[in-house]
Formats: sequence, structure tokens, C-alpha cells
Amino acid sequence: MNHLDVWKESKERIKKSQPQHAFSTWFEPIKSIGLSDDDLVLEVPNQFFFEWIQSHYKETIQNEVRRAGGYDLKIKYTVSPEGREEKNINQKIDEENVWAGKRQVKNKQLNEKYTLASFIEGTNNQFAKAAARNVAESPGKQSFNPLVIYGGVGMGKTHLLHAIGNRVFKEKRGKRVVCASSEKFTLDFISSIQKNRTVDFSKSYRKADILLIDDVQFFQGKEQTQEQFFHTFNELFQAGKQIVMTADRYPGEMVGLQDRLLSRFSSGLSVDIQPPDFETRVAIVMEKAEQNGLKLSYDIIELIGTHIKKNVRELESTIIRLLAHASLSKKEIDFNLAKQVIKERLGSNIIYDITAEDIVRRVSETTHIKEKEIVGASRKMEIAEARQISIYLCREILGTPLVSIGMYFGGRDHSTIIHACRVMEDKTKKDQRIGRIVGELKRELSFSAN
Repeated sequence: MNHLDVWKESKERIKKSQPQHAFSTWFEPIKSIGLSDDDLVLEVPNQFFFEWIQSHYKETIQNEVRRAGGYDLKIKYTVSPEGREEKNINQKIDEENVWAGKRQVKNKQLNEKYTLASFIEGTNNQFAKAAARNVAESPGKQSFNPLVIYGGVGMGKTHLLHAIGNRVFKEKRGKRVVCASSEKFTLDFISSIQKNRTVDFSKSYRKADILLIDDVQFFQGKEQTQEQFFHTFNELFQAGKQIVMTADRYPGEMVGLQDRLLSRFSSGLSVDIQPPDFETRVAIVMEKAEQNGLKLSYDIIELIGTHIKKNVRELESTIIRLLAHASLSKKEIDFNLAKQVIKERLGSNIIYDITAEDIVRRVSETTHIKEKEIVGASRKMEIAEARQISIYLCREILGTPLVSIGMYFGGRDHSTIIHACRVMEDKTKKDQRIGRIVGELKRELSFSAN
């Protein structure tokens, strides 16, 4: 039996013992590239992948390879050439880019998965994405120079930065794209001083047709680095080259940076990215799940989107954590597992991440009654019923004081709220339809339920 057959049979055996998502994530990418003496050589995509399977699946792979081979085969791993290239991140800029004439064929500074197409658009980031698209289409040829994209951690600033670079790299042949974090810029500058190569350092950045700098706020307190960046900025700007930066806040609110730098940062266009709304979060979860080869039911997707609210990075991290949990426990991903993962992220008191607005929105979606009608004064039977469900859930899930609930639902007094809760408690026991609706909503919105 040759090495390809050994590994093929081993994978067939492993596939039967592992959940589909775990198999496709951790076993499918492994390739058999040779059989020498008693060694089966397997190729893995990258170093992280190797460390993961060594920690979690070493014995599984070894046992199945032995069974398939019929004798005590040992396993050796090698990282694919593409994976090895990822580690070479501290080379000079000239070495990081491969040029063929005037056509740039590779740019290791850019993350290829960050594109404008893969950036999920919502009301929180529409303007930022539109600005990024305009800059990518006509770098240095419009008034958006410099372009500063600012916002909190994990909002997608770096994604847009790299997306601009990738679009220019792909469609503007011959344009030199230089992308670096503020930390890398600083370290490159320090290294150039140590090696007496400051001229080479300046040239490496000032040759750019489009300069992308991530997290410029970290230039704070680094006076010499700020001086170097000021002159780099000026030279590129005066030459009509495009500059794009990300920051954690509006340039006018930054501290620890030279006034002349802040003045130049503010001279172009500054756009912010806000935390994503519910609909955007759901879209992001769906996209991230697809990217990771996960098929999640909509109730799980909605569950994650409801509770993980801070930023895109938190949403992506939750998906990865969900995948890891399922892989390690050899379980299929279901609602309870998703609930467990979210509880780990947010702590046991995650019910406080749910608001009255969230409850009314979900009741509205379930009953098809408008939110403004639920909190309004209408006494129509179907509207009153949706209102009572919402009031009951606010009391049961949030433990909100009666007076506060009354104030939220149009200034109703506490006796009205008590009555609504009693009516709904009775209906959940006697009316199967109401019991099902309330039960499903409680399961989705409350983690206190078993």
C-alpha cells in the first residue's frame, strides 16, 4: 500500500469517529506527501495547525495510520511552503514584495482574506466602506487624502485598511502598496538607526504609491518616530500619493501626538465605524460561520447575534470557540453548546446583556406586531397579547422592577404590569400556542433556564 492509500484509508476511518465540522477543519486539509521506511510524511497548512492536531488529535491520527498501514508506521509532519512563508514577517519591505517588471505578483504585508467584498456592510459602517471603496478605485486622486478610519477595538478598521490595499494591488498594476502597523514602522526605524541605514528606511516607505498604516495612536510618546512619519507623510502627500490610516479615535481627540501630525491627519477625511447593530451582527455570524465551514441553524446564529454585541472580533472569536468546543467534545453544534460557549464569553450573568428593547424586538418578530404598537396604547387583542408577552418576559428574564417596566411600556402603573404577568403566567399553562411562543423566547433570550 502506497502513502496516498494509507492516508486515504486513515481519513475514512477518522471520518467515521469525528463530527463532520471537526473532520473538515482538522483532517481534510492534511496531505500525504511520502512514505519512507517506517515514516509516513504528512503535510499541514501551517505551524498553528500542526500544534493544534499534536495537542488534540495526535493519538487519533497515529492509531488510524497504524491500522490502515498494517504495521507500526511513524508519522512525520511538514509545514506546506505557503505556511512557512507566513513566518517571514520581519524582512525588509523590498524583500517582502516580489516584482516582475512593473507588476507586483505577491505582497505579504496584506491579508488576502480582507477584501471589500467580504466586509459585511451595515448602518454602522456604510460611510466608512464607501470611502474605502472610493480611495481604492482612485488612490491619491480625490480629496479623501489622508483617509483616517477610526473606531473601537475589533470593529473592522484593519479589514478595511487591508481591503483597500488588496483592491489597489489587484487592479492598479504597477502601484506600490506598502502596509505596516505603527509598531512595525517604529521597529523598522529603530533597526535602521542601529544599523546606520536610516536612508534605506526612508526610501522603503517613501517609495509607496499608497501607504497604509494601522493604529497610528501607538505613535504616542515616540518623538523620533513621529518626526520620521511626519516627513514620510509630507513627501508622499506632496507627491499626490494616497495615505490611509486607522486609529482608535477621531484625530482631534488623540493625545501624545505632535500637533502638526494631528493637523495633517485632520486635513483629509475621517470616518468612524460604530458597533454593529443586530441585523449586521447576524450577517457577520453567517459569513464567519461559512468561512469556517460551519452550518449553523438560524436560532444559533440569532442567539450569537443577540448576545455578542461589542464588535466583529468578538463575533468571530465566538465562532472559533464554538468550533473548538465541538471538535474537542466530539459533539455536533446545537443550541445548548452555543449557549455554553456564549456563557463562557460573557459570564454567568449574561442575562444582563439582554435589554427590554431586545425582548420587544424578538416578540415583534415572532408575533408580527410592530414594536411601536407593542409599547403603545392600542388595546387590540393581538397587540395587547404581544405586549403582555413582552412584559412577562421582561419580568421573568431581566427581573426588572415593576415600575421600570411600566415606564418602558408607555407609563403604565405597577398594578397593570402585575396583571399582565399573572395573565401570561396562566396562559402559558393553559394555551399551547402561547406556551410554545413564550417557551421558545425564554429559551433564546434567557440563559438562566436549563
